[in-house]
Amino acid sequence: MDALVSEYQNRQRIKEVENSFGPSAPQLFTPGRFLKGEGPLMKQGRKKWEQKMFFLFNDILVYSSIIMNNRWHKNPKIIPLKDIMLDDMEDFDDVKHQWLICTPCKSFHVSASSDEEKKSWMQHIEACQQTLLQEPVLQTKTTYAKSWIPDRAAQKCMRCLATFTGINRRHHCRKCGFVVCNACSKGRALIEHIDPNKPLRICKACNKMKDDQTFRLRGDSSGLWDEASSDEE
Repeated sequence: MDALVSEYQNRQRIKEVENSFGPSAPQLFTPGRFLKGEGPLMKQGRKKWEQKMFFLFNDILVYSSIIMNNRWHKNPKIIPLKDIMLDDMEDFDDVKHQWLICTPCKSFHVSASSDEEKKSWMQHIEACQQTLLQEPVLQTKTTYAKSWIPDRAAQKCMRCLATFTGINRRHHCRKCGFVVCNACSKGRALIEHIDPNKPLRICKACNKMKDDQTFRLRGDSSGLWDEASSDEE
C-alpha cells in the first residue's frame, strides 16, 4: 500500500485517479477528502480470484478493474468506510494474507501479496474509521451481506446435494451465500440492506425461514397471536 502524506500530492492524485476512469469517471474529489493510499489486491470473485485496484480515502474505499498495464481502470465500486467491517482470515494452502471486507450490499475476500501489506491495509482502514467515529454523526447498527461461497468450492448443491450440470446450474443465495441448484433457488425476497426495492434470489432454507417468521407474526387459528397488531397495557 503506497502511503500519500502530502496534501498537494493527495489533491493531484485524486484528479489522476478520476482521469484513469475515462469519460465515465466518478467525481471523487470533494472538500475534506484525502487519498490515504492505493495498491492492487486480489479479490475473490464468484468463479476465481481477480486483481483489482483499491484506493483508500479518509471516508470511502474504491476498487475497480485494471486494464491497459495498470494505467486505466473501469467499473469503480465506492463503499463508505462507515459501512465496512473487517474480519481477519487464516491462511490456506492456495490463498494467503487474506481478510474479509463486509458491507451491507456485498461481502468479499481480498488477499495481499504479503502479511505486512495485509496488516498495512487493515490498519489504515481501521484508523480512518476511528477518525470518522469521532465526528458528530448519528451511528446506526449495520447489517452486513453474507460473503458468497465460490463456485469452485461446491460441486453439489449445498442444500439438496444435487450435482451441478450444464442444465442444473449454480446459483447463490443472497441471504446466506450458499451455492445452490435450480430447484433450491426459486425463492425471492426483499433484503433491505442489499436492495429494498428488488426481490433477490434466496435458497429454499432461507425462504422457509422467511415464511415461518411471517407465520409467527401473523398468527393462526391454533392460538398464535399477532405481534404486529397487539397492544401493550
